[in-house]
Amino acid sequence: MTTTVLIIVLIINVLVLITFGAMVWGGAPYVPSRTSSVEKMILLGDIQPGEKTADLGSGDGRVVIAMAECGAEAHGFENNPVLVLVARRNIRKAGLTGKAFIHWKNFWNADFANFDVISVYAMPYIMGRLYRKIKKEMRPGSRIVSNAFEFKHETPVKKDKGIYLYQL
Repeated sequence: MTTTVLIIVLIINVLVLITFGAMVWGGAPYVPSRTSSVEKMILLGDIQPGEKTADLGSGDGRVVIAMAECGAEAHGFENNPVLVLVARRNIRKAGLTGKAFIHWKNFWNADFANFDVISVYAMPYIMGRLYRKIKKEMRPGSRIVSNAFEFKHETPVKKDKGIYLYQL
């Protein structure tokens, strides 16, 4: 095989791992948030300098980067090690090292007590359990921004075309 063919095969394998890594590492398949959705999430979440934020299932890091660009200490939790590497590279390219962090960790094992804002783009079937975890761990006044899926038995304080803001 030529070097070009090997590179193409490697790229295809990496793309397959990124897309279908959920089958290997657990969690949901990688579906990146649209730029317009990220912008709405940041606006609705009212991310402020000095706040501590987290994106659950952070994928390629785009939401974490947007939060850090607002001046927040931004953390992402991601199961897929390929996406962790991609996100960390994207953070370096954005010049946000030391302001944005990607943890190769299942967010179910994370403690949210010190976070001001959490963002999530998760499958509907986990939303109830996730809300209970967040409510138990985060302090009153904390905010949750959800892309696409609502917390079924909770009322958002704001919403904008599929982006929902909740306040504890």
